[in-house]
Amino acid sequence: MQPNSPWQIPDFRTLFAAGTLSQLGTNIGYITVPLIAVSALDASPGEVGALAVLSTTAFLLIGLPAGAWVDRMRHRRVLITADLIRAGLFAAIPLAWWLHALTLWQLYTVLLLNGCATVFFDIGSQSVLPYLVGRDSLVQANAAIVSLIAAANVAGRGAGGGLVQLFTAPVAMVVTAVSYLASALRLTAIHHTPTPSPPVSGQQAQLRAQIAEGVRHVFGNSELRALALTATLTNLGSQIINTMLPVLFIRELRFQASTLGFFWAVGGAGILLGARCARPVAARLGYGRTLGLAGLCLAPAGLLVPLVDRGAWLWLAGAGWLLVMLKTGMDNVLGVSLRQRMTPDPLLGRMNATFRFLLTGALAIGSAVAGLIGELATAHTALWVGGGFLTVAFLPVFLSPVRMRRELPEQTAVLRPLQASSRSSGAQLSQGSAAPP
Repeated sequence: MQPNSPWQIPDFRTLFAAGTLSQLGTNIGYITVPLIAVSALDASPGEVGALAVLSTTAFLLIGLPAGAWVDRMRHRRVLITADLIRAGLFAAIPLAWWLHALTLWQLYTVLLLNGCATVFFDIGSQSVLPYLVGRDSLVQANAAIVSLIAAANVAGRGAGGGLVQLFTAPVAMVVTAVSYLASALRLTAIHHTPTPSPPVSGQQAQLRAQIAEGVRHVFGNSELRALALTATLTNLGSQIINTMLPVLFIRELRFQASTLGFFWAVGGAGILLGARCARPVAARLGYGRTLGLAGLCLAPAGLLVPLVDRGAWLWLAGAGWLLVMLKTGMDNVLGVSLRQRMTPDPLLGRMNATFRFLLTGALAIGSAVAGLIGELATAHTALWVGGGFLTVAFLPVFLSPVRMRRELPEQTAVLRPLQASSRSSGAQLSQGSAAPP
């Protein structure tokens, strides 16, 4: 085991195990919900787009204040509560189906409320990570987390397609609910989390000031701003494509659900490969140069994805999707590590919330754009628009000072010694008041 390895820290292992369960449920739900809408409820492209919009709208509605709230809350409690809420919401879908009462409006409601819970889970888990492992271990920890997300994409979406084909989509929803419940139970074993910020007078005015401080921190730094813009454009293009894939695969090309699951799993394999390559490549070429060259060499593969069709075209599109997601995996590990190292401890929640607002806001906009293009033109047209965004997404980082950065910056603030205490004395800090990338 390497020096400063996050795997030596029990709380990180617990967070990783809970994240494994949570990501499995998320990815099974990712493929299952639109398949329920298309196959069981005969949803149109616009309605499928609306589902995807509602699944991410919460980040636009509460994403920025959630960062300030999380900074004041006990992180473990936030993560457990979010998982329990998500388990209950997804358990309601198969129940309504068995009672012959399932409607699109219920799916809309479930996805909107699930998005609200996910806002807090994502910000909370991503903000607590530097406290658990220390900043020197951030790249290793983020590589592990991104690899987990990628592996869950492969296993969860592949399993989701298989479960739908074998047992129907509502039965697959049961697995999602159980995964979230198991994640919540596992998170109860986390012991070392930071003390939340104390309450302040003039809470509403203070909240606005804290939100503004987080936004200024991101957009006032040329490197953070470039990272945010590149990630936003990547999410926008990816979501336009992902929203229309169920319509294209199931309704127009008449593929099986397992084929769609396999295609998404190929993307997960690309993220996994990118996450595993990020650290050794950055050690050789430099962090910024790796981000810039990965975009220059791999981003154009986004234009292969809209070529998807039967026969060899499916494999060509899959290869393009693999390469684009490989770049995304590298971006996630290196970009998240950079922004965490550039941010002082008290601003972590608000920095992550600002990024999540932009990134997930792009998902909501991408879903709406995909649904609109699918209604007015074709699903293939939407894929070309998404592929175009993926192709140019690397430019903000490539044209910024990030490209010249050889090493991670010096840590902005000193973290309390959670890492040492968790390995040795066992002394606990107060459990208090951030997700995979």
